[in-house]
Amino acid sequence: MAIQVYNTLTRKKELFKTIEENKVKMYVCGPTVYNYIHIGNARPTIVFDTIRRYLEYRGYDVLYVSNFTDVDDKLIKASIEQGDSVLNIAERFIKAYREDVHALNVKEADIHPRATETMPEIIAFIQKLIDKGFAYEADGDVYFRTRKFKEYGKLSHQSIDELKVGARIGVGEHKEDPLDFTLWKKAKPGEITWESPWGMGRPGWHIECSAMVEKYLGNTIDIHAGGQDLAFPHHENEIAQSEALHDETMANYWLHNGYIKINNEKMSKSIGNVILVHELIKDYDPNVIRFFIQTVHYRHPINFSDELLKNTEQAYDRLRTTYRNLQHRMENSADLMDSQDAEAYEQKITVLRDRFIKEMDDDFNTANAISVLFDTAKEANIVLQDPNSSVKVLKAFIDLFDELTGVLGLTLRQESILDEDIEKLIEQREEARKSRQFDAADKIRDELKEQGIILEDTPQGVRWKRV
Repeated sequence: MAIQVYNTLTRKKELFKTIEENKVKMYVCGPTVYNYIHIGNARPTIVFDTIRRYLEYRGYDVLYVSNFTDVDDKLIKASIEQGDSVLNIAERFIKAYREDVHALNVKEADIHPRATETMPEIIAFIQKLIDKGFAYEADGDVYFRTRKFKEYGKLSHQSIDELKVGARIGVGEHKEDPLDFTLWKKAKPGEITWESPWGMGRPGWHIECSAMVEKYLGNTIDIHAGGQDLAFPHHENEIAQSEALHDETMANYWLHNGYIKINNEKMSKSIGNVILVHELIKDYDPNVIRFFIQTVHYRHPINFSDELLKNTEQAYDRLRTTYRNLQHRMENSADLMDSQDAEAYEQKITVLRDRFIKEMDDDFNTANAISVLFDTAKEANIVLQDPNSSVKVLKAFIDLFDELTGVLGLTLRQESILDEDIEKLIEQREEARKSRQFDAADKIRDELKEQGIILEDTPQGVRWKRV
């Protein structure tokens, strides 16, 4: 079996072949750290973490780099509004980002470069482009000569003539051509700045990633990834900068995830439908949020709503229930299953694993891979109905669940609730019942049941037991 990857550059699936055998150099555009991340930011974070995990599962050594944009117009605006420094705001929201994605079980990148820590490399990169004639300085700003790079538009599949329509030279800009884009911005009063050969200023957004890719991964990498909104102009400009300088392909595979809509509407601050991960994980198990993102193929758009998330929660709970029942039966199994029956189930487990790999090999199709998890649960439930279940078979199903959900960055295993926590929840339930808040009381009872705790209301009070 071989992995097929949809390449935005060629707009087709291609056989995945790495530059170095069994090694993957992967760069994912990270967040601009001026606020908490929203569910739209979380999607690429989860998607490409899952792809990284799967590549590692298939035996690749993945060097995973994801940057922080810690200086740009949004951060400068936030700095002015909040009366705090750009660096302090960036540090605060980098910490918040790490907390949020850690909750979503996203693995830490091998390298998390920051624009502010890559300034010498950014300035050197720009100077080399000037030396090669691909860039020019104009009144303290530096621009890239877009037309000089003959392949411009190859990622977004647009021609220069198409791009020319609507291109304008803004107030204060001194471009040779409306299509030229900024590499270095001349300092404005009160802004954070760095010294450069062209005077005090700061980098443009696109050049940051080109310099970081070069510094940490080299001239040509295996995978460059990000949200669909980054394909143009950000990634298009990265290609132009890097390939103009190096005369080499920047990335062999370009991967982009689809958009998220909120209740079938585009997420927008003006509409007021931006959903912050920071808040969402207070109401939902992060496993469920991650699972929800994975129920749709990463390249397809996904619609978010509370109803859909609750349906996902119920589906995930069905998998958890099967997993917990397997664990319970493991402890109480008679281990009398016929050896031939046990062998038949072991063969089914092999088929299920192979199906999972086949689906993930097809451009990381988590949606279809998840259907294999439910088929695994179906087979496991048949075993659970057999009073003579084999410990070996039960453990094999548990191990398969752990293996496949681990690839997806999920966990079905739940820590046992402590006795004192059970007693506290029972007290809360009793208070809710006395206040006639029966829905709240029922919710507590259901939550305990999900964790294997059964309540029994008696004239002498509430009794509970583990099952």
